[in-house]
Amino acid sequence: MVKTYRLENLSCTSCAAKFEKNVRNLPDIKNVNLNFGASKLTIDGNVTIEALEKAGAFDHIRVYPEKEKVPHVPFYQRRQTIETALSLLLLIAGIIVSFQMSETHPWSIALFGGSMAIGGYHMFWTGLKNLSSFQFDMKTLMTIAIIGAVIIGEWREGAVVVFLFAVSEVLESFSMNKARQSIRSLMDLAPARALIQRSGELIEMDTEDIRIGDILIVKPGQKIAMDGTVLRGQSSVNQAAITGESLPAAKTTGDEVFAGTMNAEGALEVTVTKRVEDTTIAKIIHLVEEAQAEKAPTQKFIDQFAKYYTPVIIAIAFFVALIPGFVTGNWELWVYQGLAVLVVGCPCALVVSTPVAIVTAIGNAARQGVLIKGGVHLEETGRINAVAFDKTGTLTKGYPEVTDVHTQGTITNEELLKLAASVEAMSQHPLAKAISQAAAGVYASEGFNSVTGKGAYALVNEETVYVGSLDWAEEKGLRIPEKARKLQESGKSVTAIFSETALLGTIAVADAIRTESPLIINQLKAMGIGQTIMLTGDHPATARAIAAEIGVTDVRAGLMPQDKLSAIKELKKQYGRVAMVGDGINDAPALAASNIGIAMGGAGTDAALETADIALMADDLEKLPYTIRLSRKTLRIIKENIVFALGLKIIALLLIIPGWLTLWIAIFADMGATLLVILNALRLVKVQK
Repeated sequence: MVKTYRLENLSCTSCAAKFEKNVRNLPDIKNVNLNFGASKLTIDGNVTIEALEKAGAFDHIRVYPEKEKVPHVPFYQRRQTIETALSLLLLIAGIIVSFQMSETHPWSIALFGGSMAIGGYHMFWTGLKNLSSFQFDMKTLMTIAIIGAVIIGEWREGAVVVFLFAVSEVLESFSMNKARQSIRSLMDLAPARALIQRSGELIEMDTEDIRIGDILIVKPGQKIAMDGTVLRGQSSVNQAAITGESLPAAKTTGDEVFAGTMNAEGALEVTVTKRVEDTTIAKIIHLVEEAQAEKAPTQKFIDQFAKYYTPVIIAIAFFVALIPGFVTGNWELWVYQGLAVLVVGCPCALVVSTPVAIVTAIGNAARQGVLIKGGVHLEETGRINAVAFDKTGTLTKGYPEVTDVHTQGTITNEELLKLAASVEAMSQHPLAKAISQAAAGVYASEGFNSVTGKGAYALVNEETVYVGSLDWAEEKGLRIPEKARKLQESGKSVTAIFSETALLGTIAVADAIRTESPLIINQLKAMGIGQTIMLTGDHPATARAIAAEIGVTDVRAGLMPQDKLSAIKELKKQYGRVAMVGDGINDAPALAASNIGIAMGGAGTDAALETADIALMADDLEKLPYTIRLSRKTLRIIKENIVFALGLKIIALLLIIPGWLTLWIAIFADMGATLLVILNALRLVKVQK
């Protein structure tokens, strides 16, 4: 029997691999598939939740059935956060005591030791087990670093390194949990219950119980609960959540509608065509989860280097202590030299070389209104070769504005807008709102009437004024100017304003371009990112017109969420590392599949914001070039720090040859390298927009 579960407290890839191995070893298990990104476990076999939680007890992993809501534990109440906070308090107390007394005072040692024990006991346990089985990863490296620091009496340094490592673990866990919550929030887009007409009766039921062929009743202002086709009724539906279209789509008999979209002014009867697990929104959720599963965390250089660096240092120290000791018989000197080699090899500077740069850069970015959800995303941003943009709400403002006003006869632009707004004052249509906002005021009107699919009319200044489609004006026997048709062909929504006998003018409305968008594209090109791509669900004519004005190099229009995902995969094959910038739910799969997903924060949906690796919190697209520039400088500084950390140690190790290496020189090499990498990393504070 195949069952799917949601997991809580799954914070790192190594923990996930260990948990999966433990589950595979349980009896009656045929197959196991663990999706780390989505924190989802699929099992083919017979097993209880209690047995699964026992398999994950080493990392406090909790297991829940897929349909059961996973309880949300606030960040400040999580075990890792509390332990890290306690570690910091003890560290601060230890520093104060060590300055007043000494670092080797029993109270100082007790406080630093307590800080290390609380903040690093998980790391120590794993590191010691790895040492016993000769496995050398980051935790092994950290464990040896702390042991080395304690051996030479550097309790303060050891406690600081443990605390920094604990902070990085907490941030990684926090980012993963936030991303997973976004997937769960997608499930709330479509209503859990809906009104169904079955056998002549109206029944409210759970969406899981709705069958294909049922008639769904959707009232004005309600969200549509299921995918289907319109059986009866006319309305406009805001389906930006699915297609990314900036304007509501008119729906009438035979048109397709999607779960999670918002019905506007008309009532609809919809024939259900898909079960709840097969709806478009359900597919988006699946795509996001699968895209996250593909994007495993990058294996960092130091993690790999530790496999060779640590055993080599241990071997060098061992041979330095033994071989010359046998040859010269001066055991005291060469054992001391061996201990000095271990101290030189203590990889404190190497361990902090990357985190200190990343923490500084992320802090700087946060002050500039850019949320970067971890070091791996910061590093990856510095390597991107192409940037793909969603159109609506990213390169454009995301809401309709009046762009063109053309009058006929002696009427002025201001007068035309005022007449149109006077008629539309009672309408809730988005185009009506755009016209009303552009007008300087309204005249008194009466007798407002709405004509479905055509427009509206009212009595203004004792004359009937019509505001509606170009086709409606033609039905009235009026001639439409060619320039109005061309505006419509370019993707704009064009409204005609006319009386019983004459066309007064036309007003074009469109999703307006952000004023900064062309500048951003030019800045990216100046930085060497020559490939900029627009991915949008809008009409190709609209997309091409906007792309030409902004200056993007490639346009792909009429895309559904799965098409955007496919486009990102194709772009990655074509250009290598690709970033995706978007704000809609329909962008979530593409954001997750790209090397770097960048969300427009304020206007962005929770799903896009949380799925993304970087969020521009104030919807400020101008922060994109700054973020790339910061990432590139961070990469450069990390490389410099690794050279500093290893270079000083190599120089110190060369002093073994003449027998000049002492513990004092070893301590100086280690502390000097640590100080250098910290000061070098602090240069990132100066990177500004």
